[in-house]
Amino acid sequence: MTAQDPVELVSIKLPVWWTFGGLIAGLTFGLLLAGSDFLDAVAKPINLVGTLWLRGLQMTIIPLVAALLVLGISQMAQAARAGATARTMLLLVFGVLVFSGLVSAFLMPALLAVFPIPEAASSMLALEQVEEQQVPELWAFLESLIAPNLIAAAAETAMLPLTIFFALFAVAISRLPSGQRATLIGFFHALANAMLTIIGWVLWLAPIGVFALAVGVGARSGGGAFATLAHYILAVSAMGGCVLIAAYLLATFGARQLPLAFAKAILPSQAVAVSTQSSLASLPAMLASAKRLGIPDATADFVLPLAVAIFRATSPAMNMAVAIYVAHLAGIELSLPVLMIGIAVAFIISVGSVSLPGSISFVVSIGPIALAMGVPVEPLALLVAVEMLPDIMRTLANVTMNVAVTATVDQVRNKP
Repeated sequence: MTAQDPVELVSIKLPVWWTFGGLIAGLTFGLLLAGSDFLDAVAKPINLVGTLWLRGLQMTIIPLVAALLVLGISQMAQAARAGATARTMLLLVFGVLVFSGLVSAFLMPALLAVFPIPEAASSMLALEQVEEQQVPELWAFLESLIAPNLIAAAAETAMLPLTIFFALFAVAISRLPSGQRATLIGFFHALANAMLTIIGWVLWLAPIGVFALAVGVGARSGGGAFATLAHYILAVSAMGGCVLIAAYLLATFGARQLPLAFAKAILPSQAVAVSTQSSLASLPAMLASAKRLGIPDATADFVLPLAVAIFRATSPAMNMAVAIYVAHLAGIELSLPVLMIGIAVAFIISVGSVSLPGSISFVVSIGPIALAMGVPVEPLALLVAVEMLPDIMRTLANVTMNVAVTATVDQVRNKP
């Protein structure tokens, strides 16, 4: 496996539109039958179906995150040994990912303060009983970064120490002799594919599971559920929009590209991104955009495929935004240390979640962030049904940032 050859994971096609339809149908069914004897009679079996489906999503998070982290970070470690161009790119990628997380940590709460979540939201997600989060003291927090017992940490879903361990484990694997490294990479590759297969089965049942969960939501909140989901989509997409704007700024000031010239060159790639919602499918168009910007083929042919394999610029911003949104729904006040924890986990998790289908990436990426921040993960089971809409902004901004990073790497490596 070279720096440009990403690990191949199983390909999964998911019933995205059926899932969205299940959400709308469930909300409507609950709204129309709220308070009726029929709904009371079927409430327990419907709740059971929804709960079982939600637990099916949750049970794969830790092993899948572990496997993807090992694969993603091992691949980045190999890329770092590929030469000066790769190292320049990785430094730039790290900077963009940190910036992406900071954007959401500071701007998302401000956005929700100016445009508050609709009043019906709390009853929509039934989160009134969420316990107030306890913020540890600094020294206790620092002690918690290293888990003395990984099994206990997994049982307690202590995602930050688990994430740190598997990140270190991945780096250690990259330092092993080639035979041992290949053995462990093969194991985690197989583990990731097995977990992806299971979560694929679970998500194939998403129309049924989401319908079951949405019935109770519709009955509790009425039409407010639709307003809340629309508000959620716009708020989360706005954080992706900030990353999109940053891509244009990077191209202008980092790559020394004229703004209008860059916008014109990137437009065909953006059209493919919006229509396919896939950075991988947009790669040929991105290579053509790079050529129009005058980027040498030697740079573009190396940096862009590597970016598609290991880099998703919007991941920290939009994943943090989801966790912050759910925290506001639950009435949880997020302190600065908790937000920093979220950024740290989002930064590491973003490496392992690239090149996955949007629905799977949503669960795998945001679940650990929410758990690390003490935010309930149950609402994610409903929000995954509308992920295809924010995912348009994710792909649009990711593709734009990929080309901006490529142009900047070329400028840095070839400046006088």
